[in-house]
Amino acid sequence: MSTRTFGTATITLPDLDEPGLYLTGIDTLDNPRGAVQDFAFGDTDLRSLDLSDTRLVTGRIHGVRAQHVGFENLNLHGVEIVGSDLRAVRWKESKLTRVVILDTKLLVAALDGLVLDHVLFENCRLDYATFAKVRATGPVAFAGCVLTEATFTDCDLSDVVFSECGLRLTGFGPGRYRDTDLRGNDLSTVRGITHLTRVRIGPGQQHDLIQALVTELGITVEGD
Repeated sequence: MSTRTFGTATITLPDLDEPGLYLTGIDTLDNPRGAVQDFAFGDTDLRSLDLSDTRLVTGRIHGVRAQHVGFENLNLHGVEIVGSDLRAVRWKESKLTRVVILDTKLLVAALDGLVLDHVLFENCRLDYATFAKVRATGPVAFAGCVLTEATFTDCDLSDVVFSECGLRLTGFGPGRYRDTDLRGNDLSTVRGITHLTRVRIGPGQQHDLIQALVTELGITVEGD
């Protein structure tokens, strides 16, 4: 199995190019049996993409452009979502295992109650996204992602890695952040700085946190 490492997280990736595996092209992710396996779906424009109570196992979703996305109670295992533009996303109560989301826009997405295990978000746009009660039960990394004014509330981001991400005005609300790896990011404008207890930072980032705290507390620094 192939893996990638970001900071303290080593993520096992989906094996979609292994010898003997053939992904069947499909026109829809809906299936009356509630499961889709060994599939390829994409290169399509949709007004809406709605799925619930479905298992997606070993497959690739690519080049999907959807104006409205509603996912609920999905179980994704060994899945890639690549080069897609997903708008008005409402994604609830789902489990993602060995999932890669790459070069994909999830703008103004609402992610609620997701469980993440070996999940990689890479080069994604997650501006204004809201993460509520999202829980990492295994390695998770955000690599090269933009999370402008995204918010995390009541999440367990223990051991999650943010690597070279844009965190301008990203808000961290109450939650668990033990050993969350924030090294290599500009933290000077993050919000909710007092919630980030026991996180990992690198040399020099103390100044970023001081700037963020001064801004959050509304402190005015003046000369004599």
